[in-house]
Amino acid sequence: MGTERTDRATELTVLRPEDFDRWWGGLVRAFGGVAAAEERELDRSLTEFDRSLAALDGDEIVGTAGAFSFRMTVPGGAQVPAAGVTMVSVAATHRRRGVLTSMMRRQLEDVRALGEPLAVLFASEPAIYGRFGYGAAASQLTAEIDTSRVSLALPAGADDVRVRYAEPADVLDACEAVYAALVPGRPGMLARQPGWERVGLLDPESEREGASALGCVVAERDGEVTGYARYRTKLGWGPDGHDGTVKLEDLAALDPATDAALWRFLFGIDLMSTLSLHGRPVDDAWQYLVSDIRRCRPRLRDSGHVRLVDVAAALAARTYQTPVDVVLDVEDAFCPWNAGRLRLTGDPKGASCERTTDAADLALSVRELGASYLGGVSLLSLARAGRVAELRPGALTEASVAFGSPVPPWLPHGF
Repeated sequence: MGTERTDRATELTVLRPEDFDRWWGGLVRAFGGVAAAEERELDRSLTEFDRSLAALDGDEIVGTAGAFSFRMTVPGGAQVPAAGVTMVSVAATHRRRGVLTSMMRRQLEDVRALGEPLAVLFASEPAIYGRFGYGAAASQLTAEIDTSRVSLALPAGADDVRVRYAEPADVLDACEAVYAALVPGRPGMLARQPGWERVGLLDPESEREGASALGCVVAERDGEVTGYARYRTKLGWGPDGHDGTVKLEDLAALDPATDAALWRFLFGIDLMSTLSLHGRPVDDAWQYLVSDIRRCRPRLRDSGHVRLVDVAAALAARTYQTPVDVVLDVEDAFCPWNAGRLRLTGDPKGASCERTTDAADLALSVRELGASYLGGVSLLSLARAGRVAELRPGALTEASVAFGSPVPPWLPHGF
């Protein structure tokens, strides 16, 4: 990976460690100009310099883009190599010069050269990435629960779970073991590489917005840790008394009883009347335990955007809910090596996907394949929006059912 020119004034080059502070400073400026020193040092330690790009105008860094080497769970439980696209920015002084397009093209070519069939990102502005072939494949749940008026109906076994306070760093290994056990069971989850466990402990005082330092509880049964929750509290007072807020940062549990016990703890913290949560799975179990879902104010937003860098390899890497044999006519102007007809044959045990000259059954772009890849967006829904064309009667329903997942996809944390 060398240096290449993007326009008459800008060139792309691989980030050098000695340029990190300038590179990171440009990124922070593009995202509002405020970041803690602790965050910078953690980002420096996690940055893969050989996968990070700088756009240069002379000696000035005017664009940034990077990628992390992840393995992401796909339907069927396989953990597939995926580029975690990150730290993408263009200086406001250099908009509409092709800088972003050049970085995206170079990055996807590099991802392909590394043999990673997938790229995934969180979009600060979702309108940007569709033109590069990314589709919104997963959603996340946000809620503001009025715990003074909402109660929980707990499942059997919740009273047998012990919940105790712990220092977050002291129980980090046990919490990571819980997380790792959950990774194979949900599409979109990321197998954490060394160093990523520290992200959940990042706690700069400047970013607490008046809330407490990070707190933690672990749930135990028979002496074994079966779940944990990390949270903050922010005390408040109104005309009628206490009006504090619990801000949930992370929660994971290995079984329904543990999950319920942790939610009961969060609902019952003294002097708190609101539980605020964000970035949660859309099927989070608390929704089916609460007495009044309306007073929880749930809402959805996009989270993970998926790009199939090698369409055939990506489709063959996952399994399918029901048998499927369908020829896809794929449009991909940005990564033309994907364009053309592919025969996908698969079932719950495995799949293959190869080039074919057979007549197409469905026509769609790589963006629709990315949106549907993790099983959270149906091809039928995309067809109703005019984004998938059925060329053989019955092929759309067959493929839509097969592509689905019984567990909704979820990306557990940003990057």
